[in-house]
Amino acid sequence: MGKQNYQPKLKVCGLAHRGQIQELQKSGVDFLGFIFYPKSPRYVMNHLNLKQISEIKHLGKVGVFVNEDVAIVSDIAKQAHLNYIQLHGDENIEYILNLKKLIPETQIIKVFRIGQEVNSEVLKSKISEFETCADLLLFDTDSKAYGGTGETFNWSVLDQLDLQKPYLLSGGISSENIASIESLKTKPFALDINSKFENSPGDKNLDKIQEFIQHIQHL
Repeated sequence: MGKQNYQPKLKVCGLAHRGQIQELQKSGVDFLGFIFYPKSPRYVMNHLNLKQISEIKHLGKVGVFVNEDVAIVSDIAKQAHLNYIQLHGDENIEYILNLKKLIPETQIIKVFRIGQEVNSEVLKSKISEFETCADLLLFDTDSKAYGGTGETFNWSVLDQLDLQKPYLLSGGISSENIASIESLKTKPFALDINSKFENSPGDKNLDKIQEFIQHIQHL
Protein backbone atom coordinates (compact mmCIF):
# COMPACT_ATOMS: atom_id res chain seq x y z
CA MET A 1 0.00 0.00 0.00
CA GLY A 2 1.32 3.41 -0.85
CA LYS A 3 1.42 6.27 1.59
CA GLN A 4 -1.40 8.08 -0.17
CA ASN A 5 -4.01 5.36 -0.10
CA TYR A 6 -3.45 3.76 3.33
CA GLN A 7 -6.24 4.78 5.70
CA PRO A 8 -6.81 2.44 8.65
CA LYS A 9 -10.26 2.25 10.18
CA LEU A 10 -10.69 3.14 13.85
CA LYS A 11 -12.18 1.15 16.72
CA VAL A 12 -12.72 2.74 20.11
CA CYS A 13 -13.11 0.06 22.75
CA GLY A 14 -14.37 0.06 26.33
CA LEU A 15 -17.30 2.41 25.74
CA ALA A 16 -19.79 3.00 28.55
CA HIS A 17 -21.43 6.43 28.24
CA ARG A 18 -24.20 7.24 25.75
CA GLY A 19 -23.22 10.88 25.22
CA GLN A 20 -19.65 9.91 24.36
CA ILE A 21 -20.85 7.16 22.03
CA GLN A 22 -23.02 9.67 20.17
CA GLU A 23 -20.06 12.04 19.79
CA LEU A 24 -17.87 9.23 18.44
CA GLN A 25 -20.57 8.29 15.95
CA LYS A 26 -20.58 11.89 14.69
CA SER A 27 -16.78 11.72 14.38
CA GLY A 28 -17.10 8.76 12.01
CA VAL A 29 -15.51 6.09 14.23
CA ASP A 30 -15.83 2.76 12.37
CA PHE A 31 -16.15 0.33 15.29
CA LEU A 32 -17.67 0.86 18.74
CA GLY A 33 -16.36 -1.67 21.29
CA PHE A 34 -18.43 -2.80 24.29
CA ILE A 35 -16.80 -5.03 26.89
CA PHE A 36 -18.99 -7.84 28.22
CA TYR A 37 -16.35 -9.21 30.59
CA PRO A 38 -17.61 -8.73 34.17
CA LYS A 39 -14.08 -8.49 35.64
CA SER A 40 -13.16 -5.57 33.38
CA PRO A 41 -13.24 -2.04 34.83
CA ARG A 42 -14.95 -1.14 31.53
CA TYR A 43 -17.75 -3.71 31.88
CA VAL A 44 -20.51 -2.14 29.82
CA MET A 45 -23.40 -3.63 31.78
CA ASN A 46 -22.48 -1.41 34.73
CA HIS A 47 -23.59 1.55 32.59
CA LEU A 48 -25.86 0.43 29.73
CA ASN A 49 -28.38 -2.38 29.31
CA LEU A 50 -28.80 -4.53 26.20
CA LYS A 51 -31.82 -2.58 24.97
CA GLN A 52 -29.87 0.70 25.13
CA ILE A 53 -26.98 -0.86 23.20
CA SER A 54 -29.42 -2.28 20.62
CA GLU A 55 -30.78 1.24 20.02
CA ILE A 56 -27.35 2.59 19.02
CA LYS A 57 -27.57 2.91 15.25
CA HIS A 58 -24.17 1.81 14.00
CA LEU A 59 -22.93 -0.98 11.72
CA GLY A 60 -19.70 -1.60 13.66
CA LYS A 61 -20.89 -2.58 17.13
CA VAL A 62 -18.40 -4.99 18.66
CA GLY A 63 -19.05 -7.09 21.75
CA VAL A 64 -15.87 -8.17 23.56
CA PHE A 65 -16.03 -11.47 25.46
CA VAL A 66 -13.51 -13.53 27.44
CA ASN A 67 -14.11 -17.29 27.75
CA GLU A 68 -17.87 -16.76 27.99
CA ASP A 69 -20.44 -19.49 27.42
CA VAL A 70 -21.37 -19.68 23.71
CA ALA A 71 -25.11 -19.50 24.42
CA ILE A 72 -24.66 -16.34 26.51
CA VAL A 73 -22.57 -14.66 23.80
CA SER A 74 -25.19 -15.54 21.19
CA ASP A 75 -28.04 -14.24 23.37
CA ILE A 76 -26.27 -10.93 24.09
CA ALA A 77 -25.35 -10.51 20.41
CA LYS A 78 -28.99 -10.91 19.37
CA GLN A 79 -30.43 -8.66 22.09
CA ALA A 80 -27.84 -5.88 21.67
CA HIS A 81 -27.82 -6.15 17.85
CA LEU A 82 -24.05 -6.63 17.72
CA ASN A 83 -22.33 -6.76 14.32
CA TYR A 84 -19.08 -8.32 15.56
CA ILE A 85 -18.02 -10.60 18.40
CA GLN A 86 -14.44 -10.16 19.62
CA LEU A 87 -13.08 -13.23 21.42
CA HIS A 88 -10.36 -12.11 23.78
CA GLY A 89 -9.81 -15.28 25.79
CA ASP A 90 -8.70 -18.82 25.07
CA GLU A 91 -11.61 -19.78 22.81
CA ASN A 92 -10.80 -22.57 20.36
CA ILE A 93 -11.92 -23.31 16.80
CA GLU A 94 -14.80 -25.53 17.93
CA TYR A 95 -16.08 -22.61 20.03
CA ILE A 96 -16.06 -20.28 17.01
CA LEU A 97 -17.83 -22.82 14.79
CA ASN A 98 -20.54 -23.31 17.43
CA LEU A 99 -20.95 -19.54 17.73
CA LYS A 100 -21.24 -19.15 13.95
CA LYS A 101 -24.08 -21.68 13.91
CA LEU A 102 -25.97 -19.64 16.50
CA ILE A 103 -25.29 -16.17 15.03
CA PRO A 104 -24.29 -16.69 11.37
CA GLU A 105 -24.74 -13.01 10.45
CA THR A 106 -22.28 -11.82 13.11
CA GLN A 107 -18.60 -11.55 12.21
CA ILE A 108 -16.00 -13.05 14.54
CA ILE A 109 -12.78 -11.26 15.55
CA LYS A 110 -10.25 -13.59 17.16
CA VAL A 111 -7.66 -11.98 19.42
CA PHE A 112 -4.06 -13.10 19.68
CA ARG A 113 -2.22 -11.78 22.71
CA ILE A 114 1.47 -11.23 22.05
CA GLY A 115 4.02 -11.19 24.89
CA GLN A 116 7.64 -10.10 25.06
CA GLU A 117 8.97 -13.48 23.95
CA VAL A 118 7.37 -14.54 20.66
CA ASN A 119 8.02 -17.65 18.61
CA SER A 120 6.76 -16.41 15.25
CA GLU A 121 6.55 -19.95 13.80
CA VAL A 122 4.33 -21.19 16.63
CA LEU A 123 2.20 -18.05 16.36
CA LYS A 124 1.98 -18.42 12.56
CA SER A 125 0.75 -21.99 12.84
CA LYS A 126 -1.87 -21.04 15.45
CA ILE A 127 -3.10 -18.13 13.32
CA SER A 128 -3.39 -20.24 10.17
CA GLU A 129 -5.76 -22.61 12.03
CA PHE A 130 -8.02 -19.77 13.13
CA GLU A 131 -7.99 -18.04 9.75
CA THR A 132 -10.25 -20.81 8.46
CA CYS A 133 -13.10 -19.74 10.76
CA ALA A 134 -12.51 -16.19 12.07
CA ASP A 135 -13.44 -13.20 9.91
CA LEU A 136 -10.86 -10.81 11.34
CA LEU A 137 -7.81 -11.12 13.58
CA LEU A 138 -6.74 -8.75 16.35
CA PHE A 139 -3.27 -8.50 17.87
CA ASP A 140 -2.96 -7.13 21.39
CA THR A 141 -0.34 -6.99 24.12
CA ASP A 142 -0.49 -10.02 26.40
CA SER A 143 -1.53 -9.49 30.01
CA LYS A 144 -3.11 -11.43 32.84
CA ALA A 145 -6.05 -9.02 32.66
CA TYR A 146 -6.89 -9.89 29.00
CA GLY A 147 -6.11 -6.50 27.48
CA GLY A 148 -6.34 -2.85 28.48
CA THR A 149 -2.64 -2.65 29.37
CA GLY A 150 -1.90 0.56 27.49
CA GLU A 151 1.40 -1.08 26.46
CA THR A 152 2.62 -2.02 23.01
CA PHE A 153 4.22 -5.26 21.86
CA ASN A 154 6.94 -5.44 19.21
CA TRP A 155 4.91 -4.68 16.08
CA SER A 156 7.68 -5.92 13.77
CA VAL A 157 6.59 -9.47 14.69
CA LEU A 158 3.59 -8.92 12.41
CA ASP A 159 5.85 -8.79 9.36
CA GLN A 160 6.99 -12.36 10.08
CA LEU A 161 3.43 -13.71 9.89
CA ASP A 162 1.92 -14.70 6.58
CA LEU A 163 -1.49 -13.18 7.31
CA GLN A 164 -4.38 -14.17 5.06
CA LYS A 165 -7.06 -12.18 6.88
CA PRO A 166 -7.29 -8.47 7.71
CA TYR A 167 -6.23 -7.59 11.24
CA LEU A 168 -6.84 -4.95 13.89
CA LEU A 169 -3.89 -3.66 15.89
CA SER A 170 -4.35 -2.98 19.59
CA GLY A 171 -2.23 -2.40 22.66
CA GLY A 172 -0.92 1.01 23.62
CA ILE A 173 -1.51 2.76 20.29
CA SER A 174 -1.18 6.52 20.67
CA SER A 175 -0.59 9.69 18.66
CA GLU A 176 3.09 9.38 19.62
CA ASN A 177 3.71 5.93 18.10
CA ILE A 178 1.21 5.77 15.25
CA ALA A 179 3.78 6.87 12.65
CA SER A 180 5.74 3.61 13.11
CA ILE A 181 2.78 1.70 11.63
CA GLU A 182 3.97 3.08 8.29
CA SER A 183 7.02 0.81 8.42
CA LEU A 184 4.93 -2.40 8.64
CA LYS A 185 4.77 -4.42 5.43
CA THR A 186 1.33 -5.82 6.24
CA LYS A 187 -0.54 -2.86 7.65
CA PRO A 188 -3.51 -3.11 9.99
CA PHE A 189 -7.01 -2.90 8.56
CA ALA A 190 -8.02 -1.02 11.72
CA LEU A 191 -6.51 0.50 14.86
CA ASP A 192 -8.09 -0.32 18.20
CA ILE A 193 -7.69 2.30 20.93
CA ASN A 194 -8.79 2.21 24.53
CA SER A 195 -6.93 3.00 27.76
CA LYS A 196 -4.54 5.65 26.34
CA PHE A 197 -7.59 7.76 25.45
CA GLU A 198 -9.41 7.82 28.78
CA ASN A 199 -9.85 10.09 31.76
CA SER A 200 -10.71 6.97 33.79
CA PRO A 201 -11.84 3.43 32.77
CA GLY A 202 -14.78 3.78 30.36
CA ASP A 203 -14.71 7.59 30.42
CA LYS A 204 -13.17 8.54 27.08
CA ASN A 205 -11.16 11.69 26.40
CA LEU A 206 -12.96 12.86 23.27
CA ASP A 207 -10.44 15.63 22.53
CA LYS A 208 -7.59 13.12 22.48
CA ILE A 209 -9.58 10.79 20.21
CA GLN A 210 -10.38 13.67 17.85
CA GLU A 211 -6.70 14.56 17.69
CA PHE A 212 -5.88 10.90 16.97
CA ILE A 213 -8.40 10.84 14.12
CA GLN A 214 -6.50 13.78 12.58
CA HIS A 215 -3.25 11.80 12.89
CA ILE A 216 -4.80 8.80 11.11
CA GLN A 217 -6.00 11.01 8.28
CA HIS A 218 -2.45 12.23 7.74
CA LEU A 219 -0.77 8.83 7.70
